[in-house]
Amino acid sequence: MASPGEAAVCDTHVGKKKKPTSRYWEETQKDGENEKKVGKDGEQTGQSLEKKTRQKQKAKKRKQEEDQGDGNKLISGKSDPFPGPAPIPEDRLQKFKRRDTTKKPRRQHYKLKDMIARSEEASEMAQKQAARFDLLLPEDAGFLEGDEDEDTCTISQEDIAEVVDITSATKYFDLKLSQFGPYRLLLGGRRGHVACIDWQSKQLMCEINVMESINDVKWLHSEAMYAVAQKKWLHIYDSNGIELHCIRKFNDVLRMQFLPYHFLLATASATSFLQYLDVSVGKEVAAICTKTGRLDVMCQNPHNAIIHLGHSNGTVTLWAPNQKEALVKMLCHQGAVRSVTVDKTGTYMVTSGMDKKLKVYDIRAFKPLKSYFLPAGASCLSLSQRGLLSAATGDIVQVYRDVWNTPVSKPYMTHRVQRTIWGMNFCPFEDVLGVGHGEGAGEPNFDGLDANPYRSAKQRQEWEVKALLEKIQPELISLDPTELGQVDRATYEQRHQDRVQALGFDPLAKEKFIPKYKKKGRSSTGSVERRKRQVAHEDQRDVIRKTAEDKMKIEKERKKREKKEAVLSSQRSALDRFKKQ
Repeated sequence: MASPGEAAVCDTHVGKKKKPTSRYWEETQKDGENEKKVGKDGEQTGQSLEKKTRQKQKAKKRKQEEDQGDGNKLISGKSDPFPGPAPIPEDRLQKFKRRDTTKKPRRQHYKLKDMIARSEEASEMAQKQAARFDLLLPEDAGFLEGDEDEDTCTISQEDIAEVVDITSATKYFDLKLSQFGPYRLLLGGRRGHVACIDWQSKQLMCEINVMESINDVKWLHSEAMYAVAQKKWLHIYDSNGIELHCIRKFNDVLRMQFLPYHFLLATASATSFLQYLDVSVGKEVAAICTKTGRLDVMCQNPHNAIIHLGHSNGTVTLWAPNQKEALVKMLCHQGAVRSVTVDKTGTYMVTSGMDKKLKVYDIRAFKPLKSYFLPAGASCLSLSQRGLLSAATGDIVQVYRDVWNTPVSKPYMTHRVQRTIWGMNFCPFEDVLGVGHGEGAGEPNFDGLDANPYRSAKQRQEWEVKALLEKIQPELISLDPTELGQVDRATYEQRHQDRVQALGFDPLAKEKFIPKYKKKGRSSTGSVERRKRQVAHEDQRDVIRKTAEDKMKIEKERKKREKKEAVLSSQRSALDRFKKQ
């Protein structure tokens, strides 16, 4: 128990008297007395108040200046003459624009609204960063420019090699291989000679002779493997010349194209078959009989991985591994098609034929844009990353510039080789054109994540693993790659009809039941779902009961009809067949 002293100390309301409430006249008297007291030290308090207000105003002003010009002041204290982020030109922003602003519906869920807003902010930030980093690209694309009244097609390769720097001059070289030609690039001789050369360092990686004729050679996903279309079958070799595979399903192959993002090797044979080989697992994906005869003209569209085939009747057909028929058939020439090539954007296709014409087509509309007449005709075509077109006419290489926008009357550059040209191709990211004959203009800035010409062996291994993980399935190849992000409404409706027929009722016909909110914990998640399930089961029972009754009714009518037909058949006699009907 507490002592009497402690009880006296305790603060309780028992025994206390309430203070009388003060009246308004008493408050005015107290205020007057306080004013008299303050009046004695009025001068001192007034000065201190003025000082405090002055200090507060200075601090407030200093804070406002810091908030407004925090990024405008340098370390020295001086203000930045160019405050804020650097302005970006509008044309550069449009260059890296990814998509238009999403149209927001009137009624929209708040989570979806936030997600769309964040996605648009991220896209806008990526666009601005790409436009700013465009200034950091070290190289600019350039072309050969002559003096006044000088024709660039008269400048020889020797003259160019003499005036350019040493690094560029070493890229021009000539290999004289007169024994096993003519050659196609890589280095595949018609008479069985296969060589793998690093064209920049001029180092021989491997050299073999397969002892039979070679129709075509093609690099696979890296420089460690390449495919050789020999007389009978298709063979795969590594960079050391060791044979890895002999694929006998692929016989009489004439031309090959490799699809890097799908890991597919497409082959065209003399038996009119177009075949696809998945090099990551070594299995045949598709074998299509084109029924168009010998297939010796072939190229790919780098934009959508569609294969273009040229035929002897002057048509060009477009193929995908998931279709047994041609996606598109175009009549391009009056005679046989000799060569086909497509630019990297997948917009333009250039063809040459036996009618000695060079035609440029817009693949988006499948309409011709330009038509040129070449006196000797073009046997081989190739397009660079910057839109230069090389055409081989006999033993002369002609390079044309911007053939789809403006009419071209003469070639941009020309070069004569010793014998007939059999194959040529532009080197990526370089201003170099490789030409293969009887004797045996690139993007200046490359994307290191997509194709790095300076990668090490470790980087190549990591890239190979990543590319295999990101491999695109052959079923996704289509003429318009943007269709993959759209909803196939026709297929959706067909699936819905199939589902209705299988269930016997339309699950989307009636609006979903929304349980009424109840208090005292009776509207928990479990109880709400239980009530929804009960109502859904009741609706389904009614529909199923009705469907079962309809089926039973139809079954009864069928049995009744069969019974009636049986009775009639038993009452018939042999003479009934003579009655008039």
